[in-house]
Parts: sequence; structure tokens; C-alpha cells
Amino acid sequence: MAHRLLVISPVYNEAGHVERVARAVAAQRRPPDAWIVVDDASTDDTLEQLRELEREIDFMTVLSVPPMPATHGRDRLALAAEIRAFNYGLATVDLRSFTHIAKLDGDVELPGDWYELLLRRFDHDASLGIACGQLAEIVDGDSHVLPIPPHHVHGALKLYSLGCFEAIGGIEERLGWDTIDEAYARMSGLKTRSFDDPVAIHHRPFASRGGVLRGRARHGACAYISHQGLPWVAARALKVGRARPVGIGGVAFLFGYLQAAASRTTRFDDPALRRFVRRELRARVRRALSPARLGQAS
Repeated sequence: MAHRLLVISPVYNEAGHVERVARAVAAQRRPPDAWIVVDDASTDDTLEQLRELEREIDFMTVLSVPPMPATHGRDRLALAAEIRAFNYGLATVDLRSFTHIAKLDGDVELPGDWYELLLRRFDHDASLGIACGQLAEIVDGDSHVLPIPPHHVHGALKLYSLGCFEAIGGIEERLGWDTIDEAYARMSGLKTRSFDDPVAIHHRPFASRGGVLRGRARHGACAYISHQGLPWVAARALKVGRARPVGIGGVAFLFGYLQAAASRTTRFDDPALRRFVRRELRARVRRALSPARLGQAS
């Protein structure tokens, strides 16, 4: 099957990573047909580096968006700045001329077979809507793959089929977008999947932009926005607390959820999607408590 692959990379202050990220994209065995890199008013020399790279990589286009208004202390991810930049780039192309749309962050270095392998998996499964491989970080010289449920896809490097992207109505410019898109995809009868391979390298610690604890709290707020119940979130907080920073990371996750609830943060208001998400959570709880799973745990 002939593919047409569009990759969009929203970037902000990635001067320390962007060149190696660009070299990895240029070295793909199956390179993008178009790669749009959108600089979101970086305050370092990210844009200057991108302009130099643009001269070398023939499928790369660099854009720059106007600065966001003052945020009064709120972090850029909570304001969905990256998705604002993503959609800015998306609006510059004819989406229907592509078969697959990818999001790639400016701090993720891909292995050479990333898009080749994932596109092959879309060919093998027509019901696959959103996919990724694994994401690893280098800690004290060792590579550690970040744990992720098989139904979830890392927001830093999602790959959508065009049909899925159109079915979910694109990506909403709001906190929690990378949970909402997957829920809509599954509600449409499409699969969302993180495969065991290939493995990309994340050069910025997970959830660390603006501080790791702020990142954990942001994820807790996302859980509230997506109508996840408090018992489920409390269980997740225990699991999050096993990762670095041990203990306090789980507290930050739970705090983010409770803070979002106390401030009445706007949740997604589609009743059908809300019912779907709650059914999924109940089904996961039943699977987790099944005798077979409990036997494995013991």
C-alpha cells in the first residue's frame, strides 16, 4: 500500500536536542513525505538551529507561531501550547493528501526503522487507529523503557491513520488531549496500541517540563478531566509513586486530581464519551481483580 506520511513537530526551547532529533528523522528508512516543525516562540536558539537544518533536509519545513499571551504562572502544557502549535502546522497542508499523520516532539530521537515498522503494522491491521512503539530514557548511563499500558500511546510520538484522525475530529487544544483522542478512537471502533518495538529515546525526563512534580500533578488533572473516578485514581497514584521521585510523585498525581476537582476544572462534556470511558475503567478493574490476574500477582 502506498503511504503518504505527514509528521508535525511542535517545539519549544529544544536547542539541546533538536539537531539529533532532526538527524534521526532524516535517517529514517521510511522518511516522512512532509515534516513540519513549528517553533512556538522559543527563547533559546532552537529556531536558528531549525533554519540551518531546513536547508539540509528537503522534506522539512520550519514555521514559527506568534507568542502566547501571558499565562500568569500556568505551565505551557496545561495551556495545551504544543497542540496549538501542532494545529497551526496542520492548517498549512491539505490533510487529505496524506494517509497517516504523526506527532513527534522535539526531544525524541527515533531509531531508523520507526516509521517503517509502524506503517507496516497499520497495513496488517485495518482497525488500528493510533499507534506508537516504546519510549526510553537514559538514567545514570542505563536505558530504561517507560512503562505504558498497551492501550495507551505516548503523546510525544503518536501516529494516526487519516481515517482515525478524521473520525476523532482532530486534536483538541486542551489539557488531557492525549487521553481524549484515544477514547474517541476506541469509541469509534478503532484500536489504540503501544507496541513493544521499536524503541525511541526521550532526551528530557518524562513529565519534567516545568518540573517533575508539576508534571505528575498535570497528569492527575488529566485524570479528572477524563472523568476517571477517585478510587481508580488513588490506585494509579500508588503505582505512579513507585517511579521517580518515589512516593512524592504519587502524592503529586493525586494532588493534581483533587486540585482540578476543587477548582471545578472543565471536564470533557460529551455524555457518550463519558459513559464509554467509565465502562472501560470498570472493565479494567474487573480484569485486574479476576482470579487469573490475582493468581499471577501472587
